[in-house]
Amino acid sequence: MSGLLEVESLTRRFGGLVAVDGLSFSVGAGEIMGLLGPNGSGKTTVLNLLSGALRPDLGSIALRGQAIAGMPAHRIARLGVARTFQIVRPLASFTCHDNVLTGLAFGKRRAWGTQARADADTLLDRVGLARARDALPGALTYIDQKRLELARALALQPDLLLLDEWLAGLNPTELEQGIALIQSLRGQGITILLVEHVMDAIRSLCDRCLVMNTGRLIASGLPGEVLAHPEVVRAYLGDDDA
Repeated sequence: MSGLLEVESLTRRFGGLVAVDGLSFSVGAGEIMGLLGPNGSGKTTVLNLLSGALRPDLGSIALRGQAIAGMPAHRIARLGVARTFQIVRPLASFTCHDNVLTGLAFGKRRAWGTQARADADTLLDRVGLARARDALPGALTYIDQKRLELARALALQPDLLLLDEWLAGLNPTELEQGIALIQSLRGQGITILLVEHVMDAIRSLCDRCLVMNTGRLIASGLPGEVLAHPEVVRAYLGDDDA
């Protein structure tokens, strides 16, 4: 497994708060890596730093050996990094098909015209939204809005996909479908770093996990080992339950 993403001593401060504190890790090509931790531990800030929404104060981020820390988000996207958000952000006045078209226009291999329209249909079918091609996002169910968010991210043709609680809020049937969909993406060569609180998904999907607390890495390794680590239990449940 070759290294796709290398992060070294990554640090981000907001005034006196150190949201990410000297974080180092790597993600291998084709891997699904879980990024875990209690609320406020810095997980989404890490995704914001990796995707270019924020600039780090210290540290380095390399994608395939190329330094990307501090690059604007659109340049990082064109190098092969895409993400979803905790709160879905569709273009409300565009159809599902046109939402995906916008991603294709600005991705790693920008597509236009007839080919882009065909590619958008393929992506909607891939995430299970072919039936909603001409629907507006506001008419979709919650899981279908998440499917659209994923299709827009995939339209950027990413090598590295950052999923920020994409499985949150799904019922058991939807969760099973969502896990299967993420597994299928790995099968198509996409490396995934996912922030998630759904432990069934972590155990089903992740090759390795990182756990953060108050901005710092407190554990890393196989999912079963990490979830049983005393410091991880303490971070989630408190000292009385550790």
